[in-house]
Amino acid sequence: MATEKPQYDDFIVKGFIISALIWGVASMLFGVIIAFQLVYPQLNLELPWTSFGRLRPLHTNAAIFGFALSVIFATAYHTIQRLCRIRMWNDKLSIIHLVLYNLSIVLAAITLPLGLTQSKEYAELEWPIDLLIVVWYVIFLVNYMATIFKRKEEQMYVAIWFYLASFITVPLLFIVNNIVIPASLTKSYSVYSGLFDANIQWWYGHNAVAFVLTTPFLGLMYYYLPKHIKQPIYSHRLSIIHFWSLIFIYIWAGPHHLLYSPLPDWLQTTGMVFSIMLWMPSWGGMLNGFLTLTQAKDKIKVDATLKMMLAAVTFYGMSTFEGPLLSIRAVSALGHNTDWIIGHVHSGTLGWVGFMSAAALYYLVPRIWNANLYSEKLANLHFWLGTLGILLYIISMWVSGITEGSMWRAVGDNGELVYKDWIEIVEFLKPFRLFRAIGGTLYLTGILLMVYNFIKTIQTKDSGFVEQDLRIGVRS
Repeated sequence: MATEKPQYDDFIVKGFIISALIWGVASMLFGVIIAFQLVYPQLNLELPWTSFGRLRPLHTNAAIFGFALSVIFATAYHTIQRLCRIRMWNDKLSIIHLVLYNLSIVLAAITLPLGLTQSKEYAELEWPIDLLIVVWYVIFLVNYMATIFKRKEEQMYVAIWFYLASFITVPLLFIVNNIVIPASLTKSYSVYSGLFDANIQWWYGHNAVAFVLTTPFLGLMYYYLPKHIKQPIYSHRLSIIHFWSLIFIYIWAGPHHLLYSPLPDWLQTTGMVFSIMLWMPSWGGMLNGFLTLTQAKDKIKVDATLKMMLAAVTFYGMSTFEGPLLSIRAVSALGHNTDWIIGHVHSGTLGWVGFMSAAALYYLVPRIWNANLYSEKLANLHFWLGTLGILLYIISMWVSGITEGSMWRAVGDNGELVYKDWIEIVEFLKPFRLFRAIGGTLYLTGILLMVYNFIKTIQTKDSGFVEQDLRIGVRS
């Protein structure tokens, strides 16, 4: 007797895809606005709510916790059901999660421009919103874990491991860093102080990058890359080694954000050493992705989704090389707090997270809505606009950052600083920052094309999806 195919809950996947598209456009639009504000300060409009200082945390929170987290939840709900061969444990919990999650992002979009913030990187939201986050996160985690416990597939594929690492570690980081004493409904104070507060913050801050912007997207890569090309991952053994080594090493790298600070030298060195050690597992994962892609290399020219996966894995390798490099004391002395760091961060977020997210969405939307993608040409145009935008962005920031660091440290024959006026350096860097803003605009244009492409695709829903078999170049 044939086994009945499970009826998966794809409504929740659709919900988080739409959420990702909305917050993706919003976050990148604000990113472009603040990039131009650094070149043309009058764009601040001389209003507190539209100033760089208010819009910048709105941009980062919308990008990381609005766009990227929506993609993570969409793919998590999609993959766990397929890999466990069972429907989500409770559909109602999934809907509650979607609603409360988006409510928290809306509240963030209201409070951050008003200046209601804890003033901690990636942890700006005040305590009532933090409590709301805890509520919907517990709801999600219970639903996700219950689905795993009731699974019909005995073996747990490595993609689930990467998702689980994120979903278990993030609450630990979030709770420890956000322990506060409320002073009012809109203001609180951290229970930590001084150097201890800084150390806790960057243990959280660095690992927010690790377990929000890295491990779940590796899980995403390990699922959607082999699924798209219909070939197995190059090395399952390497994926397991990649997982355990990355999880063990990443959690200890945070102190490299506090080099040349009062933090004890041994702790700074520990952070630096573990950061350098990250080269090995990171590049192991990159090579696994590259070698998997070689099984469909002849199709990269014509398939936009594959192009984005290739570019994403490339930028993953680049940014995970650059991060440990910047953790070395001598390099950090030049690069820290300069535009070089901005270039590094966006190499990872736009290149790795952005392109891998787009690839997953291009894979999901036609299948979930049962319709062929409206335009492969628009998808290819999105890829090239995005790639050009990223290159303009990061190259301008590399040049600007190294120039900025060198100007800060320039000393004349008399032993005095050559550039005593900070505004003089800011003026000198304007052309580089203009190129950055133009690059961001190109990237945003690509995202808008993707949204348009998806809207046209969804309008033809249930028309029937015909999948291209990338192994042999024929429709299956």
